[in-house]
Amino acid sequence: MQQYLKRIEEEGMHNELISEIISAHKDEHDRMVKLYERYKATDKGVPILTRSILEYDGFDINTMKRIDDKVNNKLNNAFDADIIDTKIGYFLGHPISYGFDDKSSPGVVSPTMEDINTFNLRNHVEDLDAELGKVASICGIGARLLYVDLEGNERLKNIDPWQVVFFGDEISEPKYSLRYYKQGDTSYAEFYDESYVTIFKVENGEYKESERKDHMFKYNPLYGLANNKELQGDTEKVLALIDAYDRTLSDASNEIEQLRLAYLVMKGITADDDTEKDLKYGKIIELLGEHDDVKYLTKDVNDDLIEHHLDRLEKNIIRFAKSVDFSDEAFAGQQSGEALKHKLRSLESKCITSERKFVTMLRYQYKVLFSARSIRSVIEPDDYLKMFFVFKRNNPIYLLEEAQATNALRGNVSEETRLAALSIVDDVQYEIEQMKKEQEEVFGMYDQNLGEIGADPPPGAKDTPKKREPAEGEKTCSNCGGTGKVPSKVDGDMVMCPDCRGDGVESS
Repeated sequence: MQQYLKRIEEEGMHNELISEIISAHKDEHDRMVKLYERYKATDKGVPILTRSILEYDGFDINTMKRIDDKVNNKLNNAFDADIIDTKIGYFLGHPISYGFDDKSSPGVVSPTMEDINTFNLRNHVEDLDAELGKVASICGIGARLLYVDLEGNERLKNIDPWQVVFFGDEISEPKYSLRYYKQGDTSYAEFYDESYVTIFKVENGEYKESERKDHMFKYNPLYGLANNKELQGDTEKVLALIDAYDRTLSDASNEIEQLRLAYLVMKGITADDDTEKDLKYGKIIELLGEHDDVKYLTKDVNDDLIEHHLDRLEKNIIRFAKSVDFSDEAFAGQQSGEALKHKLRSLESKCITSERKFVTMLRYQYKVLFSARSIRSVIEPDDYLKMFFVFKRNNPIYLLEEAQATNALRGNVSEETRLAALSIVDDVQYEIEQMKKEQEEVFGMYDQNLGEIGADPPPGAKDTPKKREPAEGEKTCSNCGGTGKVPSKVDGDMVMCPDCRGDGVESS
């Protein structure tokens, strides 16, 4: 759609241009809708579900039917949905962790981070991120809109990607965006630029401007998520293989079912009307002649060939879609972390590409958001550059291996980085806060028990005299109760250590 960018800048958006853009976008619109319908396994999306019964030359379909015409199984094998769900479960099964690098002390949540957390909580970001990633994996792109609600809060929602056309170098940071959709019987179009959203409504067959308003941001708030540079869905390269699998399995099922409908061949005898009627109720056929015979006419089915063909199709589907089959025997039993990584290499490579595209989109998202938040909060417009995003794969947890690895990292990396490597830690900042609280509680318990027998100070605490029973040859200071070198006598039986006397000189 880059060819329309110059015209938009020169002419502005108007009825003729909207209609022309929507017409040019039709093929892309239909492609994405069909992929999404296929993911949902509807008749509109899955070819096998709409195949018709074959008609054969030489047979009158009204009078003479072949057995082949009587069975038409339509078996959909939802490899495409499984490929998508496997990726999203592995890639976004754990919510994305949002962080803000403000150089604050570990465990201290800055006002900016509190603002970000409030925004994410209000918009249910974990769910929106997973759904956006799923749609992008299906259709090749996802779309998202930032807007301000009636209460003045910045809100976020995902838009069906087939409704949106982006104009600019990257869909993750578009210069202009056009959304077109229907509500009831009325068609609408929304045009977004860096300052305004212009709403068009179809009247008398033409798009006419009905409203133009400030969207409250300094950048275009309707942007996209690319699944990859080619903007392809994860299953588009293997759709022909999936269709072949569907056809083969459906035809094999037809063959099995046709065994019940096979013709009965009677050799040497003739069946009259009464015999045909009796056969329907399982009556006995009497064979009087030596060469009389009765059997069903069936086709020979090569089970091994069909099974081998299906196995090869399935392996190629999984291989070329860069997915994995977790029900495979290769994943059975206890697997080491390194062995699992090797088996997941193709899926991981695909997810790394999606992760980079996701980060690009999220960074622009917060650039747009902070352009509005900076007006009425502590956030600065350029604070989006301090945002970072942590993706954690949804792998089986091997806690012992992780604990050993993270223990080896202690002192070599920051505590935040070390804790982020643990699968059981979802929120690193929260975990640091909890650790800090526990340390404070431990120090508090020590302060309360200070001086009791057997109480040891925590690491780094100032040495404090401890009360204990004096060993042989030792005496106890009457003032502080300390033990050690024999203290001096003062006023008869009263003994004091040098520290309590104040002279700092040991006496014999």
